[in-house]
Amino acid sequence: MSHSHINVKDDEVDIVIAALRSDLTSFLNEWRPIFSRFHLIIVQDPDLKEELHLSEGFNIDIYKKSDIDRIVGSSSSTVFTGYSCRYFGFLVSQKKYIVSIDDDCMPAKDKDGSLVDVVAQHISNLATPATPFFFNTLYDPFRKGADFVRGYPFSLRTGVTCALSCGLWLNLADYDAPTQALKGGQRNSRYVDAVLTVPARALMPLSGINIAFDRELVGPTLFPAFRLAKEGKFRWETVEDIWSGMCAKVICDHLGLGVKSGLPYVWRTERGNAIDSLKKEWEGVKLMEEVVPFFQSVRLNREIVKTEDCVLEVAKQVKEQLGQSDPVFTRAAEAMVEWVKLWKEVGSS
Repeated sequence: MSHSHINVKDDEVDIVIAALRSDLTSFLNEWRPIFSRFHLIIVQDPDLKEELHLSEGFNIDIYKKSDIDRIVGSSSSTVFTGYSCRYFGFLVSQKKYIVSIDDDCMPAKDKDGSLVDVVAQHISNLATPATPFFFNTLYDPFRKGADFVRGYPFSLRTGVTCALSCGLWLNLADYDAPTQALKGGQRNSRYVDAVLTVPARALMPLSGINIAFDRELVGPTLFPAFRLAKEGKFRWETVEDIWSGMCAKVICDHLGLGVKSGLPYVWRTERGNAIDSLKKEWEGVKLMEEVVPFFQSVRLNREIVKTEDCVLEVAKQVKEQLGQSDPVFTRAAEAMVEWVKLWKEVGSS
């Protein structure tokens, strides 16, 4: 890695790519300067029938529908369609760190016009401490040229392990369908050169488009619960990474782990129709109004210290507290239990 103080080897990192289109040659060629040193896991959307076209010169493992069926059984394999196929990559990875980038993202350029090394920046975020218990007004004190400000308690300056790094994107911002429909021409052109720790007990909407995480610490907290719940009526994948992200954040808070947001940026290309999305995701948008207060109030028993057990405990509370208001939550809770089982089975095989 280019950061001299960071002691992470290239073979400790997997890059997971959800392939929703068959031709990935230009995608891989654009990312070559950054991705070529690493092992790539490409998961082909089971609904994509065409053969994948890839560039030469990469260390790639490809997983297709037949592989997914073989590893998780054909009854579970329907879960991993659309962008949810990325979670299958998380399941089969054997590495400590996972960087997950969607196939509609290209490398971004920073303010100087240099290519953003998305992997180096994510790993830098994960390999330096996070500071969730007291906010540093200069953002990340571990970045070059920054430090803790006057009044920051010395007892908290060692920070905690960062388990999850949430990157951002230029061009097409991650708006919901109502905002997209109202602001169809709006693009994100603000490159903010900052990383900050999301404070403890604060929730944020996680987007799976550009993230990295320590698989050993929080791997089981990132899952396609609404997909596992087999919700065919609405497009739950529009809220599933947000649901999963709130579970992950609550569990990170409980275990004393950090979550960072900010750099690195990717460039997101155009895709999708806001009106189509609105029809599919409106139920999910409404559900969030119930979901957020629930996650704000979730507390886990201090004795629960294993990540998988934390997921099971959150699932139990989801079932008890949210299940009465909508059966989708009961199914999501059952799906979280199912995911932990899957995680253990695949991990031990």
